[in-house]
Amino acid sequence: MTIEWRYTVEQELGVLSVSGYLGPDAVRRFEGAVGWALGRGTGPVVVDLTGLRAWSAEGQLAITEAARRLAAAGRSLELAAIPADGSLVPDGDCPPIPVYADLAEAFAAHSTRHGEPSEGRHEWRTTGWPAAEPKA
Repeated sequence: MTIEWRYTVEQELGVLSVSGYLGPDAVRRFEGAVGWALGRGTGPVVVDLTGLRAWSAEGQLAITEAARRLAAAGRSLELAAIPADGSLVPDGDCPPIPVYADLAEAFAAHSTRHGEPSEGRHEWRTTGWPAAEPKA
């Protein structure tokens, strides 16, 4: 099993939404998604894990490596809605990784209104990601 991802940029905030299982088989795909985010944004990247069923130790390491890659580019990585089956414990040389209960809290921390039309909103996704989000 692997992951699907979608990357959106809204008002200088990048959101990398990930669904599925972030295990050993999905790490390279996640690294590719982070590379996509690096090439298409300039601000912080919030990794939205709302749709993630679980992650492995390798998946958690991929998150900390992503934080390092983004920090090297002058950007930060933040997490929203980490899986209930574990907590992220980065090693001592990892940049700080803010963790939010959900995506709404992450947007509030950046004073960004998610879902509102804004100029310059861009979206990229894997082919397995649904074309439209279900309405709440």
